[in-house]
Amino acid sequence: MRTELISPVTDTVPGSRPRALWADTAKGACIVLVVLWHVVMKDYLQVDWHIGIPLPGAWGTLGEQLLPLRMPLFFTISGVFATTALARTWRQTARSRIAKFLYLYTAWLLIHTAILGTTPGFATARADSALALLEQLTITPSNLWYLYALAVYFVIAKALHRLPRAAVLTVAAVLSAITAAGVLATPGDRGGLYQNLVFFLAGVYLRPHIERWADTATGRRLTGSFFAYAGALIAMAVAGAQRWPGVWPAVGLIAVAFGITAAARLTRVPAVGGPLAALGRRTLPIYVIHMPVLALLHELLHDPISTLGFTGQIIAALCYPAVLSAVVIALCLLIHRALLSLGASWLFELPLFPSRRPGHDQQYANAAKPPVG
Repeated sequence: MRTELISPVTDTVPGSRPRALWADTAKGACIVLVVLWHVVMKDYLQVDWHIGIPLPGAWGTLGEQLLPLRMPLFFTISGVFATTALARTWRQTARSRIAKFLYLYTAWLLIHTAILGTTPGFATARADSALALLEQLTITPSNLWYLYALAVYFVIAKALHRLPRAAVLTVAAVLSAITAAGVLATPGDRGGLYQNLVFFLAGVYLRPHIERWADTATGRRLTGSFFAYAGALIAMAVAGAQRWPGVWPAVGLIAVAFGITAAARLTRVPAVGGPLAALGRRTLPIYVIHMPVLALLHELLHDPISTLGFTGQIIAALCYPAVLSAVVIALCLLIHRALLSLGASWLFELPLFPSRRPGHDQQYANAAKPPVG
């Protein structure tokens, strides 16, 4: 069984298009960057480094430069692949997408809360009371906010599908801009929820253009989009414009254009694109499992890494984030396989319940695959 965080270009039903390899590659790269960011921020930078060289700060700076890329690209692809589900009836969309994402978010939030409660030294938000848990379930999503956001975004996109697209995108862009400017209160991960709606809707509304951009990606465009992204980051840093209204969504747009181009070009390099695409078809288990795994590894590794000698710490400072990210991803996939072998597929899928109409569930299940979009 393959469990995905973002579905392929179309549902796998007769007559549908084949999977877009660039999309799997982009998803794989994004999930690697998500894990790497959490490894750096929640484990690596918490180590007691005593090497006198700013290597840890360099890893932190690298992660910050990828902030406009990781989640905006993820949500753009999600929007591209949401179009099929959004074309269905409210009842079908509510079950295959909205209910599913809310179910997965709730189930894994409870799991995270239980496990993270045993790792007090791990630097991440956690619910330490019934009220805090209720808040994470409703108005202030947790580290699993991507799943919560997708459920909300599907409701918004479905409800507003008859309105002028330009107007809807403009309102979403304004919401993203004022959130990035610090105008709105964004406790927990609420900021990501506000900021990324515009990218999801852009994926929904601009799907033909995005697919054409990927299909026609060239080496020259890759170089140009890379320098455009790098230049935007430098200009934003030099001007101190991170909080200027409109700057963050604009940089995110440039980053998404670069990310799609890079993913499309990487598909032509099987040694790199192949493994990334394979991860891209298994992003859901990595996303929901990696934080508890990282928390437990942090409890195990923090003190030994902090007490290494100078040479050991130099080596660790250079390669520890990359190595630990690979270990976390591998463990997530192993745990996923073990859970499926134990019959716990309900942790990755909304359970099907008997329908009043014979054969309806099987017909609907076939129509709703692949599971997430």
